[in-house]
Order: sequence, then C-alpha cells, then structure tokens
Amino acid sequence: MKRPFLVRRTLARALLRLSGWRTAGQVPRRGILVGAPHTSNWDWVLTMLLAWDNSVQIRLLVKKEFFAGPLGPILRATGAVSIDRADPAVTIARLLEDAEVDETFLLGLAAEGTRSKTDYWKSGFYRISQRTGIPVTLAYLDRPSRTVGWGPTFALTGDVSADMDKIRAFYADKQGIRPELTTVPRLREEDR
Repeated sequence: MKRPFLVRRTLARALLRLSGWRTAGQVPRRGILVGAPHTSNWDWVLTMLLAWDNSVQIRLLVKKEFFAGPLGPILRATGAVSIDRADPAVTIARLLEDAEVDETFLLGLAAEGTRSKTDYWKSGFYRISQRTGIPVTLAYLDRPSRTVGWGPTFALTGDVSADMDKIRAFYADKQGIRPELTTVPRLREEDR
C-alpha cells in the first residue's frame, strides 16, 4: 500500500474510533456512488473517512462555491471535483473521459443535490451510469447506528421506476445527521 493511503487509513480509523462511527460494506472497484441521505456538511467528512478507511480515492462532486477561500485546497487535496450546478456539462464530460481509461473509477454524488429537503433527487447519477455502463453503488450514512458504508452495487436497467424502487427500499431505514431534511429517493422522470 502506498504511504499516503496508509497515513490516510490510519488517520481515518483513529477519527472514526474517537467519534464512535464505523464503516461497513465492500468497496466497489468501479462505480457511480450515490451518497444519501445528504443532510449535513458532516456527510462529506464521513465520506472521506469511509474512502480513506478503504484506501480508495473518490472523485466527489462538490458545488464550486465551496472551493472559494481556504477550503478549496483542502477539497482538491481530498479528490473533490468542483462542479458548476448551473452548467455541469464540461465537468461531467471530463469525468466521463476519465471513466473510459481508469480501471478504478469511483465518482461520488449526493443525489439529493442539496442538504435541504426537496421534492426530487437529481438524476445525474442515473444518466452517467446509463451513458458509461458503470454500475451504481448505494453509499450511505446512518446516524442511529453511527455507520457510514458501501451498500449494494448494481447495473441500472433503464426502467427508472423499477430501479428507483430498489434504491428506495435500500435507503428506507437510513437516517441522515439531520433526518428532517431527508429527501425521499424519487426522480422527476418517474412522474412523466
């Protein structure tokens, strides 16, 4: 194992132990990581600890506004990718090029798109998975059990309602840091 990964893993395990959180599940080799429920900025910290505990690098999409000021270098150092939510096409195109050649491509998205409660999830994860053929991994955090982990990995079928039923079933018992802000997994495409 490379030294930076060993240092990160050691740090992650110490911080998880101190905070009373634990990791669970099997890290995928490649995947579009759907992170939910997303209700707090602490979700990013826990996601980084999950990745570091498993010695993997996640390209985690983070809105560009967070890269301004002193937080920017920290985000870049952890593998975060700046995305302009008003015009994500350039960033997504670059990531899709990386996905074609990277054997260990892990792209993380907060499907809710915000820490606030909304009516729908963003469908970017679904479109990226369909376009690349890379399976979806349901990553999660659960405050009551103090667990952050990797859930199931599966290929999407193209039947949006059936795929989302599977996703809803998985997240049904997961609770975020601020549960009142959780958005039920539902895509706008399901209502068309």
